[in-house]
Amino acid sequence: MATDLGNLELTFCGHAAFSIKTPGGKRVLIDPFLSRNPACPEHLKDPKGVDAIFITHAHGDHLGDVIRIAAENDAPCVAIVETADWLEKKGVKNAVGFNKGGSTNVAGVKATMTHAVHSNGISDGDRIIYGGEAAGYVLQFENGVKIYHAGDTAVFSDMKIIGDLYEPDVALLPIGDYYTMGPHEGANAIRLLGVKTVVPMHYGTFPVLTGTPARLRELTKDVEGLQIVDMKPGEVLTGALRKLAAV
Repeated sequence: MATDLGNLELTFCGHAAFSIKTPGGKRVLIDPFLSRNPACPEHLKDPKGVDAIFITHAHGDHLGDVIRIAAENDAPCVAIVETADWLEKKGVKNAVGFNKGGSTNVAGVKATMTHAVHSNGISDGDRIIYGGEAAGYVLQFENGVKIYHAGDTAVFSDMKIIGDLYEPDVALLPIGDYYTMGPHEGANAIRLLGVKTVVPMHYGTFPVLTGTPARLRELTKDVEGLQIVDMKPGEVLTGALRKLAAV
């Protein structure tokens, strides 16, 4: 059965950053690396009306503009406990810190934190601060749609558990290689998850991120019913995977 997002709108902001308009009309961001993101369209760099921010880990290309956006929108920031504690120390008023395997509800979204295989040091001036572990999220919306944002990660066998437990409708998977898995590992992740709709991310932003959706598609052409949706920065996905002009 084809994936249908209903009236949920998923906007790709470039790299691993996404903006989601929920069925209830809320605006949530994931890893809002925007102002310094060379792939982010100009009109998406200063979001307004943000109701929540989800942070997979605190590297600069994911933490990005979190502190500024949180302050301007009075938005809660959801992260693993150590990163949330650091955000509080930086003046974020509503940092929601929880941990892997747990769930919380923010802005009408049920967020379950999942494992990711990656590092998570926070660059704080001339120091590297321990930010806890890197993570991913399964976000479940009011209409029942579930989106898995894997964060930065290698492929790992427990992706099968994520697929079995949460049955995501859409997986946002890094494929750039070098800092995360590339298409070869991403193809294995797709098989482990059993997901049928995949949006590649974390590729092409910088020259070192050489993985491509075309290569991922080639390596998964035997997976029946799989849709690899190659979103360009600024594109919006809604309904039965219709692409809309950026809003």
